[in-house]
Formats: sequence, C-alpha cells, structure tokens
Amino acid sequence: MKSWGQRWNSVFVKFSAAFILVGLIPLFALSYFSVQTFTGHVERYTNDNLRQMVLYISYNLNSAFNNYNEISMLMYTGRYDGLQDSFSDNQTRNVNELQQINSVPIDAFLKMIMYSDRYITSAYFVRTKDSKLYYQTKENKVIIPEKLPIEEWLSTMKDDPTGLMIYPTHEDYYIFNSQDNVITIGRNLIDTSGTLTREPKIVGTLFFDVDAKIADQFLRELNLGEKDELYVLDDKERPYFSNKELAAIQIPISSENDNRKLILSEEIPFIKGQLLVKLENEEIYKQLGTTSSAVYIAIGICSLVLIFMGTWFSRRLAAPIRGLIRQMAKVESGNLEIQVEVKSNDEMGRLAHGFNRMVDRLQAFINEAYVAEIKHKQTELNALKSQIRPHYLYNTLEVIRMNAVHSDADEVADMILSLSNQLKYVIDYGEDWVTIQRELEHLNDYFYIIQVRFENRFELRCDISEEVNMEWPILKLSLQPIVENAIQHGLRLKGKGIVKISIELWENKLAVTVYDDGVGMDKAELDRLNAMLGDAAAPSKNVGVKNVHERIKSVCGEGYGVSVSSRKHVGTSVLMLFPVKEELTHDTTHSGR
Repeated sequence: MKSWGQRWNSVFVKFSAAFILVGLIPLFALSYFSVQTFTGHVERYTNDNLRQMVLYISYNLNSAFNNYNEISMLMYTGRYDGLQDSFSDNQTRNVNELQQINSVPIDAFLKMIMYSDRYITSAYFVRTKDSKLYYQTKENKVIIPEKLPIEEWLSTMKDDPTGLMIYPTHEDYYIFNSQDNVITIGRNLIDTSGTLTREPKIVGTLFFDVDAKIADQFLRELNLGEKDELYVLDDKERPYFSNKELAAIQIPISSENDNRKLILSEEIPFIKGQLLVKLENEEIYKQLGTTSSAVYIAIGICSLVLIFMGTWFSRRLAAPIRGLIRQMAKVESGNLEIQVEVKSNDEMGRLAHGFNRMVDRLQAFINEAYVAEIKHKQTELNALKSQIRPHYLYNTLEVIRMNAVHSDADEVADMILSLSNQLKYVIDYGEDWVTIQRELEHLNDYFYIIQVRFENRFELRCDISEEVNMEWPILKLSLQPIVENAIQHGLRLKGKGIVKISIELWENKLAVTVYDDGVGMDKAELDRLNAMLGDAAAPSKNVGVKNVHERIKSVCGEGYGVSVSSRKHVGTSVLMLFPVKEELTHDTTHSGR
C-alpha cells in the first residue's frame, strides 16, 4: 500500500481532488444560498398571502355584520322588498294592537327577515308589553319556547338598547333535535313617533339566528390546522366566534408575540373589534421543511456522485498513462521491442500510438546511425580520391595545351584552356550561387568552343543594365543549359544566328533573358513546353530548361523560375527570374579562379 504522501505526489490524485473541490464548493455554496433565498422568499410570500387572506376575511366579516345590521334596521326603514318608510308610524299601536311591523303582520315580517339571507335559520320577536313570543323557522324546525334564553339576550342589550346585539356562537339547544351552532343577532324596536324621552320606548325586540357555517368559507380559505386558532373579538377581546370551543377559551385572548406561532390580526370596524388568527409556524412551513430536506438530500446525492465520478475519471485517466510509464522504463533500459496496446482513438490512444512510432523510429535511427557511421568513413576515403583525380586531369590537360602551343596549334591550345576552365567551374563542389561575372565568364568559355566547332556561324551578345551589379549572385550553371538549348533547337536548324543575354532589374527581381533568332516554335509546342514547366512530375525532352526551372523554384521559392515565349520563324526567348541579393553569403563565396 502506498502512503498518502506518495499518492499525493500523483498528478491524477491532485487532479481528482481539485475536480471534486471545484465541483463541491460551488455546489454547496450555490445550494446553501439558493435554499436560504428560496426559504426567505417562500416565508415572505406565505406571510404576505396569509395577511391578505386575513384582511379579506375581516372585510367580509365586517360586510356580513353590516348586512345583518341592515336587515335588523328593516323594522325602522321599511325599505326592503318595496316597503315604505315608516318612521312616522305609531309602532306601539302597530305592535300591541295590530300585531304588525311596518304595516306587515309580525309573522310575515319574521318570514321576510328569515328569507332575506340564506344563513338566517330562525327569527323571533318578543313583544315588550306582555312578553309574547313570535317566531319563524326554516325547514319546519320545532322551537321549544321554554328553552329560549330570551332573558339572557335581553340582559345583554341593556347597556346599549339602541344598538345591535351580537350574541357569541352557541348551540341552538332550543330547537328540537338540533345541535347546530348559531350566532344570535338582536335589535330593539323603539317607537319614534311620539315625543322623545331619555329612556327609549321599547315596543319589542327582534332576534334572529345566523348559522355559524357562515364562517366555514373563511376557514376553508385559511386551511386551519388542529393547532391553529381563529377568533372574532369585540373591543374587550371577548370572542364572538372561534374555531375552538368557546367554553374552553381563556378571556381575554392573548395577542402577544409567540415564536412558535405567526399572529395576524385585522380590525373589524363594525363591532370595534378584531379578527385574530394564530397559526403554528411548524404547520405553515411544514411543506417548506420537506422541500428543504429534499434539496439537501439531492445535494448529498450529487456530492457522492461527484466524488465517485472524480475518482473514477482519475483512475481511468491514470491507468493508461501509468502503463505507458512502465513501458518507457523498459525502453530506457534498452529494450526497443516494446509496443503499447492501442485501445481507443482518443488522446490516450493517440499518445500510445505516438509512443509506438517513437520506439520504431528510435530503433530505425539507431540502425541508420550505425550505417551512417560506416558510410561516413567510406565518404572520407572517396573524398581523398576525388581530390586527386581533378588535379590529375587538370595537369594532363595543361601538358596537352603546352604541347599544342609548342607545335604552333594556338586554336587547339585555346580550346583546351576553355575546356579546362569549364571543368574547374563545374567540378568545384560546395557552391550554389556565384557572381554574375563568373557565370558569364563560364558561358564565354563554353561559347568559344561552340564558335570553333561551328566556324563562327553563331554569335553571343550580352546586354547588362546599368542598374545591375556584376557582383550580385546568380544560380550557378543556370545560363549555359539555356544557351545550349537555344543553339541545339533554334540556331542549328537555321544554320546561323545570334544568342543575346539580357540582364536587368524587373519589379525588384533580377530578370535574365536568353534570346535567339532561330526557327522558333508554334503555339502547340510552346503550350506543351510551358505545361511541362508547370508540372514537376511531367516528363520532357527539354531536360536543360526543366532542370534550371526546378532548381530556381527549389532554391528561390514560388514566384521565381523559367518562362518561355516563342514565335515560329522569329525566335525564342527564355526568361529567368532570381531574387536580388546584394552579396554572396560566406559559405557560397568562391575562393577564386
């Protein structure tokens, strides 16, 4: 087993650790801030939503109380269902003698009250004169008059005889075989037709029960839990209504802050009270806690997957490289028969393939090095021999020339001298570039022999521009093959003629043109020759021109070379383009003739 220090020295362990850290740190940070932001946003949204719902419920409750107040005021206004204003009527006479309210029989008026709202279940009227009870119920319910808490209701109204009485939620035990919860609304009927007195003249009292289910619609909207509380309180914090049993409620109701609960309240102006809602934080944010837990579980799973993938990826990447290192160690020990198995086409596969090629080339290089060493020794021997052979040839030609001079054969002696000069120029190895002056001297030696051979029927002329420096370099043996080609294919067929050499500057290039006034070429032959010059692999009879063209392109690059133009029976011109060099480099400078 490797120690941790040894493992840490592996670049793949470092890469795996960096990969995991680079993945985990942003994951944890982003997840934490996302959960916090999401939680805060949901909490604010939930609180705002609940506040809006409580405000909406308080508004609806206030509207409901206002509505029931308007219903109770029908005893005075008489404007409901088309009735006329009856403030001026003698209510005492109407109730006590005529048994009617606003010209409507009391029983009919109670029915009108009862059916004016779908939540009113029953209506009662108690005449003050003799405490006679009038009542009407929905759904043919049977009232037990003896159980009606009339006295309790009336005592509640003593403090405010002209106001509206709202009796808190209670069971309608005075209805036979009923256990419904109701809220009782009460209002005194005061005779306002006569002289006003300090104590109001109460003719009777109207009561009607409102089904407590009127609040169910609000409870459904809030979706209250078992531990949540809702209260409708008066100005003394006494409950009118609650989702809890009123008997078990401690009065006054506490509205102090509790960290375990969210407490919301809104005023109900009509009753000068408030709607108080206490919601358990645990229940409100239960779903939020579940969501947070799911997010944290997902983070944990992603972390484990990231760690697993980082470790797996590191091992998968390290295995082929470690195998390659082992093979390299064997190569270092001198075993060049090693080949790494290429298992894929990815970077690792290409690396293995490159290693195999390197080993093959290394083995080939070692073999070539042995052969090259042997050839080098052989070359050194051949070089010694080659130094002896030219000198022997030059000396022999010089003996023949001196013999010709001694025999008064001056022309033969000059021909031998020209030939000797040409041999020295051609056999002088190690030069690619020579001066224009030297190339022209070599061309003159060659042309002298041509003139002797063809009895001076051919003439050589040179036209050098003043801009051209004779010491500028030109490619060695570039003029002689072109001139020879002009004589063989142009002037010989004509019998005589002139070869003209023109050297000038042309667009920052050295332009050398060889003209002849020979037989020329037709267009087809000229096109074939130029096509041959453009295709390096094309065979050609004009070996000299093609060789010069390829040499110039090879040494000077694209944009330089040979181009030919010709007209039948007029002549031919061959243009050679060279780069302009101010002087020869050290390794091409000739030591002298």
